[in-house]
Amino acid sequence: MEEKLINRLKKVAVLATAATFVTTAATAQVNLTMHTAGSGTPVALTATALVEYAADRDVANIQLSEGKVATNYLKELAEGKIDIANGPFILPFLMTKGAGPYAKLGKEKGAELGTNIQLLYPYTLAIFTMYAYNAKGISGWDDLKGRKILNGPPRGAATGNSRALAQFFGGAKHGQDYESVTVNWNQASAAIVDGTADAAVLTVHFPGPRETRNIAAGAMTMWSMPKDKFESDAAQKLLNKPGSGAYVAPVSFIQSKMGSDWTIASEDGTFRGMAVTGGDMVNKSMDEEMAYQLTKAHIDNLETIQAIAPFLSTLNYGIVDPKVAGLCGPNPVKFHPGAVRAWEEAGHKIADCAKP
Repeated sequence: MEEKLINRLKKVAVLATAATFVTTAATAQVNLTMHTAGSGTPVALTATALVEYAADRDVANIQLSEGKVATNYLKELAEGKIDIANGPFILPFLMTKGAGPYAKLGKEKGAELGTNIQLLYPYTLAIFTMYAYNAKGISGWDDLKGRKILNGPPRGAATGNSRALAQFFGGAKHGQDYESVTVNWNQASAAIVDGTADAAVLTVHFPGPRETRNIAAGAMTMWSMPKDKFESDAAQKLLNKPGSGAYVAPVSFIQSKMGSDWTIASEDGTFRGMAVTGGDMVNKSMDEEMAYQLTKAHIDNLETIQAIAPFLSTLNYGIVDPKVAGLCGPNPVKFHPGAVRAWEEAGHKIADCAKP
């Protein structure tokens, strides 16, 4: 009797192993390619999480390539050369216009390609603000004139945004009211620490690697954008242009993330900045069920994702409100039909203007 039972259990174990092998083999045939930026960034951390969750659920085997240039790989996504990519919404916008880095495509080809990109889920990539060492004696946005201000890299949208924000909120024009400092991203931290710049108007995380390195050299202050200007129609137009959006959070929340060596300065307990908006995107040709499963894997793991790094909990994961996510209006990126199903099934409302 006992021998028969043991033999039966052995047969069950063999069958279970065979079934697992078949399932794994079938899953392994669903191979997807994904490109993202440098490791440690929000997009790379989010991509890595998706790879893990998709594998755990036997949804797909995602081959992830990090350290890629978003300008290039989003074009490859639009062309169907890769399956998934992430980055800022400003790039698909420029693609559809045949402008900026996509000028060589022309308007017609750019518009055709740009509409091939659809969204699985949005999040904030970074937040523009102003910060400086307390030792510099800077009092706020209205104290930029005559200073050396770090605006970002020698070229790119980030520097243009920085200068526009310094002029609007600080009343200071680069090259006229202050000296504009531009360095490559990998030199930005050093430029702040060694005094090359008196203050920075840059994208930050709460806190990211750069902020962590900077604070090790002395106490710092980060300034919220002034409320009156922030709430003006002109500011909202500036803040909510394609690829960006107004960012608001309690000062206490940001302070708790940054630590006691930072002072988060605001006139009323609310921190205000400009968010760089984006998300994980796919080619519109992706199977509806696949897009649904990938999005569902993300939604089901929102808390886990935000716990990967301290600053991820400040980046609006799980929020699909167009005003927060930077959707609709001039942004050409719409949700993939499968993503719409996943979000609505999870109880979220997707605005009609964000649907395909």
